[in-house]
Amino acid sequence: MPEQPPELGDLAERQQQIVTRTQLLGVGYDDMYLYRQTRRGLWQRVLPATYALVTGTLTDEQRRISAALYAGTDAQLTGLAALIWYGFRHSPRTADVHLILPHHVRRRSAGHAVIARALELDPRARRTALYPVCSPARAVVDAARDLRQLRPVRATVAEAVQRGFTDLDSLDAEIRRARRSRTALIRKAFAEITDGVRSAPETELRECLGGSGVLGGILWNPRLSAADGTRLPTPDGYLADCAVALEVDSREYHLSPTDWARTLDRHNELSRYGVLVLHFTPAQIRREPGRVRRTVEDAYAARRGVGAATGVRAEPISPGDGC
Repeated sequence: MPEQPPELGDLAERQQQIVTRTQLLGVGYDDMYLYRQTRRGLWQRVLPATYALVTGTLTDEQRRISAALYAGTDAQLTGLAALIWYGFRHSPRTADVHLILPHHVRRRSAGHAVIARALELDPRARRTALYPVCSPARAVVDAARDLRQLRPVRATVAEAVQRGFTDLDSLDAEIRRARRSRTALIRKAFAEITDGVRSAPETELRECLGGSGVLGGILWNPRLSAADGTRLPTPDGYLADCAVALEVDSREYHLSPTDWARTLDRHNELSRYGVLVLHFTPAQIRREPGRVRRTVEDAYAARRGVGAATGVRAEPISPGDGC
């Protein structure tokens, strides 16, 4: 067995043990040696002309590196693979690595490398040591175009804005760039965000209550203030006529005593000014929408007209204020 050239060791370390056939030939190996190494199970061919100098399951980063090496230097990581790289928690998981290439490049998808040709690459892509990653806004839109259900699209868009990965203007620009090509779902999710609904469960609550013939207008994430001008906590939803606040309590945000105490403080502060606070979990909204709607309707009927007596003022949030 030939001794490993030192330049291969340095290259393999930089690329996390992923190398191309061209790189291996460049350090003195030939195709027969590559064949024997893979046949013996010492290396593995992970994509056409792309090898892992180790055995076993590749890590997420090794899969990204191998896909980028296979696609070539013009490729940009995008879609769900880019969202995973950024650290999105609520976007769907995938083992595929999505990349975009200039329209004139004739490289086909293979294995876990899913390649699309684009008329325009992302000028705001972030450069890493081994591959560029599309901006969060571009990655969100590209991911949404490949999804077929509204719920994961809604969750991805909400997380992108809520956690500060991107802003509404950048998302809007990317949606406009994509035009009408498979953008119906993300256009709907984006419209919900700009209407003041900040998260996927809040949107599902809005849909649940939207079928009511009893409830008056609901303000989503409004600014509340007391009669003396004191700023009050912002609930997820608010019915001003009856002074009823709606809160979606996701377990994710209440795992620590500090978060739970903050929730109680918000509840108590609103209650102190005469606001009735109703709490619902995402599971309740999804599994028992009828019961959730009846609970809100009953509270509305029992307290109709109370809003004026509390003196609490509500102002809708504008889209430019962000989420």
